[in-house]
Amino acid sequence: MTDEDLHGSHPDIVKRLKRGQGHLRSVVEMIEAGRPCLEIAQQLYAVEKAISKAKRVLIQDHIDHCLEHAVNGSRRAPLGEFKEISKYL
Repeated sequence: MTDEDLHGSHPDIVKRLKRGQGHLRSVVEMIEAGRPCLEIAQQLYAVEKAISKAKRVLIQDHIDHCLEHAVNGSRRAPLGEFKEISKYL
């Protein structure tokens, strides 16, 4: 199994992060332009949601593929890795 097989979700994660990056850039421009706080808060919410979703997809992908693959290989290390990554949920 190749790394690409294990991480098929990465292109989607990159897309989500780039979307968040664009929203964040807009927030900075809005603050510099003196835009209303409500509009800024809406954009910050969009940034937060994009990053949160990317994190969730990444962690779920890791649990579904990487740890499962490692467990099938009878390695014990995935248990510690699962405990560590679950802190970020």
